[in-house]
Amino acid sequence: MAKSMVNFEPSESDNLCPNCKGIDSIFDSHRGELICSSCGLVLRSRIINCGPEWRAFDSEQRDRRTRVGAPMTFTIHDQGLSTIIDWKNKDFSGKEIPSRLRSQIYRLRRWQSRIRVSDATERNLTFALSELDRMSSVLGLNKNLRENAAKIYRSAVKNHLIRGRSIEGVAAASLYAACRLCNIPRTLMEIAEIARVDKKEIGRSYRFVASKLNLNSNPTKATDYVNRFVSELKLSSNVAKKAHDIISLAERKGLTSGRGPTGLAASAIYLASIYYRERRTQREIARVSQVTEVTVRNRFKELVIKLNLDLPGKKKIS
Repeated sequence: MAKSMVNFEPSESDNLCPNCKGIDSIFDSHRGELICSSCGLVLRSRIINCGPEWRAFDSEQRDRRTRVGAPMTFTIHDQGLSTIIDWKNKDFSGKEIPSRLRSQIYRLRRWQSRIRVSDATERNLTFALSELDRMSSVLGLNKNLRENAAKIYRSAVKNHLIRGRSIEGVAAASLYAACRLCNIPRTLMEIAEIARVDKKEIGRSYRFVASKLNLNSNPTKATDYVNRFVSELKLSSNVAKKAHDIISLAERKGLTSGRGPTGLAASAIYLASIYYRERRTQREIARVSQVTEVTVRNRFKELVIKLNLDLPGKKKIS
């Protein structure tokens, strides 16, 4: 961790190191510690830094010295730089705004919302980013993935890839691409269920945007889905580990080629649940993995026969 000198002036007794008798010390502003530069002994700790607190959330903001404000975000059309008049009728101190001023505040809110969105591009971004935020919230995706999805959509707008396509379709495709890039895969069916467009349009928009923006996303693997499916089925970590081992063995045997990753993950979990006697029905596993029971059953039989697996309490499948 980098040490930095700030406005802290230790006395002579603070400077004197009891270990090596050195007088040179360094103040670590991150930890609030006074450290001997010769032997590394911490002379004082929990020192309060009374200097200014410069805020920098990323590399772009480090060049602009500021002490206030939230971090910039790509999930808002103006990157969070504009002021928002809250819809609560309260002032800065939390007191209710008098009724005689509420009509004036209402007009200010209306004009402020109009000023924030000045042209067609910003109106596009406003609608699309709010749609991205809604879909991400339903799927429970983290903030980093939302930022990546917003960046992909902004790049699509900048490169004029939206023309002739629906905003909802490109927004859903951007979210799907971000999930694949961040190794948090979601199936097209999962995104289509919460989007306002169908699966076919999302897939078509994704292929177009990915080719034009050169999004190098690796194909999803069955192991990427195992932990999430196991968690939703409320199975133990032993089942997840066994399912990973089964999929790895199937990959070495060449059984994963041409097989859907979700169906393979579902069948491996079904196998592992039988092995550890934490049985879940094929219907339950098919519902969570969003494949048919026939797919789970076929992949299950194929894995058992091709890998020559012995299942406890089951006759050998032929």
